[in-house]
Amino acid sequence: MAETVDHPTTAMILAAGRGERMRPLTDHTPKPLLPVACKPLIVWHIERLVAAGVEELVINHAHLGARIEAALGDGRQWGARIRYSPEGEGTALETGGGIQRALPLLGEQPFLVVNGDVWCDVGFASLGLAGNDLAQLVLVDNPDHHPAGDFHLSSNGRVSVQGAPRLTFSGIGVYHPALFRDCAPGAFPLAPLLRAAMATGQVSGVRHGGLWVDVGTPQRLAALDQRLARASAG
Repeated sequence: MAETVDHPTTAMILAAGRGERMRPLTDHTPKPLLPVACKPLIVWHIERLVAAGVEELVINHAHLGARIEAALGDGRQWGARIRYSPEGEGTALETGGGIQRALPLLGEQPFLVVNGDVWCDVGFASLGLAGNDLAQLVLVDNPDHHPAGDFHLSSNGRVSVQGAPRLTFSGIGVYHPALFRDCAPGAFPLAPLLRAAMATGQVSGVRHGGLWVDVGTPQRLAALDQRLARASAG
């Protein structure tokens, strides 16, 4: 009998990063609002999440956060309901701390988390937790700028620190609130929590073979913009 999979209906989009490598583009525009094929990067996420039935969204922000709220509002124009978790200008809490701060908005069930500075065509509706898992990670083939990868995905769908071949964590995952149960408020990374859960066999993974781009430099942003523009024209 197949395990029951708990598909999340709430998602958090991480949008608090300063975007140092994207300067000067991010001096006056938050990185998630940079346009890709005539659409802000974060709007691609919102539309894909809503299409997958994930309409309850939480967005954290720090750098130029007011501009993010002004641009997106309450999300109704995309069929979403957006709430915000402000962290304050210059006080970003890193990934783990940002999620922990937003837990009261995310609820008690598993939730999706999407890095605001990636572009990916993964099917969000297919993701979810089963059994006593604390996390599910979307992994991708290693890009040129990260050839060593991050984690190993076994043939039975478990993710571990050790093993080969290694894949790259896409910045997209499903997490159970219990993953953050013992965390104190403040800035801290997500990776140590994931590694601890891997050690107890509570992290599953899926390999996404479609398009994924870490939009971390102006060059990658321009290349993605051109690729999507060609796809829409064709």
